[in-house]
Amino acid sequence: MTSRIGWCRVTTERQQKPKRNQKPKPKTLRAGPGPWIRVGVTVLALAAMVAFGVVLARLTLQPSPASEALTHVNLRPGNSIRAYLGQPAFRDTVKQLGGNVLLGVPFGLLLPVVSPRSRGFVRIALLTVATMLLVELIQGALITGRAFDIDDVLLNTAGALLGYALVGRRLGRAVYPRQRRRWWSPRRT
Repeated sequence: MTSRIGWCRVTTERQQKPKRNQKPKPKTLRAGPGPWIRVGVTVLALAAMVAFGVVLARLTLQPSPASEALTHVNLRPGNSIRAYLGQPAFRDTVKQLGGNVLLGVPFGLLLPVVSPRSRGFVRIALLTVATMLLVELIQGALITGRAFDIDDVLLNTAGALLGYALVGRRLGRAVYPRQRRRWWSPRRT
């Protein structure tokens, strides 16, 4: 139906009423990727996590007899960070601080994909702290030329939270979208 109002032309179409026995189409919520894609991405993330574990072990659990005289245990948060920032060589500072932050980033990226229950800043932080405390304890107790340093744990955790905030959160939600529940619907157990 076309009509003229003033200087413009208006075209209107009548909406067709749904037939009597025809149900309206339900609105579809985003269901996420299919189960095969989800399994494939999870397996890929798990493989990346294992590869990261190997790299982590090689970087942190290799003996360093040459630096045995330089090692010291640090149980006071911030001591090592202040010492790194006080170094005259800026490159060494960036290498130490940035390296420890980058070492934690894969946790924030991969944990939400490997396990959807690990999503959330607190959970990522707790899992990273637990893992890095274990690594630091092994370093301090068993590895020659390495020592326990609480600042390494803090920097690794900061890196994990940074990775989670920038990419991991979205990546985890893309693979495992949130399921919306209504307050009136019964919970499935």
